[in-house]
Formats: sequence, C-alpha cells, structure tokens
Amino acid sequence: MEKQLKQAIKITAAVFLLALSINMFLGPHHIAAGGVSGIGILLEFAFGINRAWIVLFLNLIMLILAAIFLGKKVFLNTLLGSLLFPIFLRIIPEIMLTQDRLLSVVFGSVVFAVGVAILYKIQASSGGTTIPPLILEKYFNISTSLGLFLTDVIIVCMNLYFFGFEEFLFAILSIVITSVVMNYIETGLKRKKAIMIISQNHSEILKKELFENINRGMTLFNVRGGNLEENKEMILMVISGREYPAVKEVIDKIDPSSFVIIYNVAEVHGLGFSYHPIQ
Repeated sequence: MEKQLKQAIKITAAVFLLALSINMFLGPHHIAAGGVSGIGILLEFAFGINRAWIVLFLNLIMLILAAIFLGKKVFLNTLLGSLLFPIFLRIIPEIMLTQDRLLSVVFGSVVFAVGVAILYKIQASSGGTTIPPLILEKYFNISTSLGLFLTDVIIVCMNLYFFGFEEFLFAILSIVITSVVMNYIETGLKRKKAIMIISQNHSEILKKELFENINRGMTLFNVRGGNLEENKEMILMVISGREYPAVKEVIDKIDPSSFVIIYNVAEVHGLGFSYHPIQ
C-alpha cells in the first residue's frame, strides 16, 4: 500500500509539471510541441474547444492501447495520469509568465521533460502520445526519448498550418530540448571522467603519486601492445571533473609521454562517489 501511495504521488507530481509547462509556458505562446497537449493547443485554437476536453478524449483512446500492448501494471499507472492530466489542464490557469517566447520555450520544455522522465522511470504515463514511446521501447528497444521525438513530428509540423513558420521553429526547438533533457536524465546525473593510463617506464612512481595526491582508488589491468606485443600495465581511475586538473598535473610531471585516454561516464555509484547522509 505504501509503495502504491508513493507511485501515485510521483505520478501526480509529474503530471502537474506537464500541465504547468503547457498552461504557463508553451500554450500561451501557441507552441504545440507534440503530444496530446500539442493536439489540444492546435484544436483549441482552430475550434475553440478547451484543450482539457480534447486531452481527455484522446487519453481514453490511448488507455485502450495501453491495456492491449503494455499490460495491467502500466495500464493502471497510465489510468491515473490520463485522468489527472486533463484535470490539471483545467485547474491550472493559462498565464503567460514571460512575454519572451524563447524563454518560455526553453523553461517550458525543461519542465515538460522532467515530468515525462519521472513517468517513464516508473513505467507510467500521462496518456496520449506518451503511450507509443513505451510500446516502441518494449517491443523494438527504441529509447523513450527517440520514441517521443518520432511520435511528435507530425504534430509539430501541424504548427505550420495552424500558427505559422515561427511557431513551427519554436516547436522543433522545444522537442529538441525535451529529448536532450530526457536523455540526460535517463543516462544519469552522476557524470564523471574515466582515465586510462599506460606508462612505459614509470608506472610504479605514477601509481604512488596518484595515490598520494588524488583521493581516489584505481584499478590495474595487464595489457599487451599490438606492435611489439609487450606486456604492460594500465591504470584506470574514475574521478570528478574538479579532480581532473590535478590528475593531469601528476601525469605530466611523472611521465608526459605516457599514453592517456579520457572519456566521460554516467551514473557512477559507490566507492566514494555516492552521497551518504550524516546519521
């Protein structure tokens, strides 16, 4: 029961963010950036029907698809979000928080992306065109961010007919920002740098200096060169961005000719990287 309550709270918070993004950032500037909310903005402008009723009608159709393709669990999670989304669209007033359309698109898209990412992480949805990306992910292993992009292309193009070319460009910008933010959230926020070091003759001194100067552990690998087939030792370290200059300084000091590979990694957990609250 407690787990279901937490799930419902997350869904409610996420759907609230979606409705906030639509009614206070994107909708007032006529930016239909995909989804049933985008369809709602378009049809509200064309026929004067409140977007909340349009979203409710489309969500009922998508609920049927969720029941067929995604199973009981996702259907139940989708059911709550599908009902709450049009309710919040109806309750939250449409207020233009800023006259600057670019600012509205940027902040509205970020808020929207956070809401959708929360729903996807718990395999839930606010209904509408957030359902097809979940189906694509389940059956075709297509990422949710890409699935959302594909299902929204047609809706974004409809901006050309209803609003004009400028709104169309802003709608494209919105879905790009949404996809990037969602992808960043999906791949993790604990981003670090991994460094692989191969030193010809100074491996032992290099390990000692790194241990003394950098408060991080390291992993050692036995590797073999491709040309001379010599056995060598490779040092692997995962560090934060702030620690990288200190590591580079040690490498340049001990063996500037060493072979170094540096790349970014995501979602590093444990061994000094996870946050542990004071107890």
